[in-house]
Amino acid sequence: MNGIPDDDRTHSKPRSRTASRVAVVQALFQIEQAGDTPDTVIAQFLRHRLGTASGADQGEEYEDGRVPEADIRLFEQVARAAVARREQIDALIVEVLPPSWPVGRLDPVLRALLRAAGAELAATGGVPTRVIINEYLDIAHGFFSGDEPKMVNGVLDTLARRLRAADTPADVLPEDPHEAEEA
Repeated sequence: MNGIPDDDRTHSKPRSRTASRVAVVQALFQIEQAGDTPDTVIAQFLRHRLGTASGADQGEEYEDGRVPEADIRLFEQVARAAVARREQIDALIVEVLPPSWPVGRLDPVLRALLRAAGAELAATGGVPTRVIINEYLDIAHGFFSGDEPKMVNGVLDTLARRLRAADTPADVLPEDPHEAEEA
């Protein structure tokens, strides 16, 4: 993967990156639950649900099924990375979760969120670790009102320590997920 674009300082609307991350979670959920191919879902989001084209210019919002003002480049890069590295990301998540909670037992939205965050934490790019974790924590709070955001925080903190050293992004996920502990 080439990496994730630099942080929000380069964009006029910082929340566009948040919108992109929400869309990635939604797309990963749809890929898993509907059994659609990643290319089909990503193309659908790019054509019909992201950005300011068509309906978004007419005042449509999240409730209308659109993600206004999304950073399309970030969406596509994180979504494709999460799909391409799903098995490796899942293996890292399994190492962090209690043995009684395999990835398959997690709520599907929670699974999609952790996969998206894991892909972004594993990417090269200028987005600081704390920004990624805070963004996905905010998304978790948007979907869950119980203890799930606390669990997301713990999992992402541990993943970040394994994938990034001193807030320096890892180049890629290791080929062997167990090598992540050395990163």
